[in-house]
Amino acid sequence: MKPRKDVLELFADARQRKSYVKISAPMVRYSKLEFRTLLRHNGVELCFTPMIIADSFCRSDLARQNEFTTNGDDTPLIVQFAAKDSVQLLTAAEMVHPYADGVDLNCGCPQRWAISSGYGCATLKTPELLHDMIRTLKRNLPGKFTASVKMRLLRKDDTGSTVELCRRIEQCGASFITIHGRTPWEKTCEPVDLDAVASIKRALNVPVVANGNIRTLEDADRAFELTQCEGIMAARGLLANPSLYTGTAVTPVSCVEDWVSLARRAGHQMTFQCFHHHLTFMTEKLIRRKQRVVLNNITRSDDVLDFLRKELSVALSDSDEPRIPFSDYLQCKYDDTLYETKKVNGLDDQSPSPVYTQQGHGKIYAEYTARSCEERQPPLQLCSMGDKSLFDERTEM
Repeated sequence: MKPRKDVLELFADARQRKSYVKISAPMVRYSKLEFRTLLRHNGVELCFTPMIIADSFCRSDLARQNEFTTNGDDTPLIVQFAAKDSVQLLTAAEMVHPYADGVDLNCGCPQRWAISSGYGCATLKTPELLHDMIRTLKRNLPGKFTASVKMRLLRKDDTGSTVELCRRIEQCGASFITIHGRTPWEKTCEPVDLDAVASIKRALNVPVVANGNIRTLEDADRAFELTQCEGIMAARGLLANPSLYTGTAVTPVSCVEDWVSLARRAGHQMTFQCFHHHLTFMTEKLIRRKQRVVLNNITRSDDVLDFLRKELSVALSDSDEPRIPFSDYLQCKYDDTLYETKKVNGLDDQSPSPVYTQQGHGKIYAEYTARSCEERQPPLQLCSMGDKSLFDERTEM
């Protein structure tokens, strides 16, 4: 069991300081250990893992290895699960309990595949199941281990319905609630309803985290001023600038250097795709459009490094030691009997579906390339990295 931190104490301390906890959002593909390490070094106080399908995590050792890594410095940490069954959610939570400070139930993912599978926003259609999942977690997990919910507004012009649902979630024992200030049908380009988030905050006694359209420290400060939430959560803003919470307008070159250093330390634990995607996000405002197209189409790590040296004068050390502290990966051990002993009659026994395939590039990256690169460019043909580590034997770092 690794060192723990009390998440609720973080919120209490922030409230006493008349400030807020700086939080990184759960981002599929991107909220991995190495990126969390970079964020913690740049002012983030509480990190979430990517969303993990509880069913897959319970049943598959491969899913556990692929979806969750941590180390002794990776705290405070919330592991986010998507679930549609109380037994699966509890089992997954018990499995990660030695390695995390809390779990979060995703009730806000608006992607079509998640909703069609009964996850994310679809969970809000079955409030009794949602309530049962939270109650089950609170009955069976230690008190300081938090059980939280992340969700969106139910309706655009009816804050009352969201307030009522949040009150019921609070009554079921949720430790805190994160509200993304858009409905499931609103796109990223549409404004966030901070007034609705403020109304929800005023109605609840548990800590509330505001999420949505946090691109700069000024955005975070403004969201806090308008909502008085105990926490402010950023997602894409941190992808573009991991030092967002320190007040820098764009990603410092030193942050890029730190990321390369962490990638070297990670070795086979990090895919080229993960390494490369983060760099494309971080450098968007540091290089010209033509340069972005070149970087986006690079398919080898040594070519990426050459590009960074040439275009950004990035200083790359030959040392294997990361520039920022990074302790050894923990060898997480799980009790595979937990799920079988808890399984109830009638539980769906189908094989789990993967959360995503690493052979694609995901929604965020697709939107980035559409926005940042010339429309006449051919589709990206990046190498498939589903089973390939970042730096193989043929590539020197």
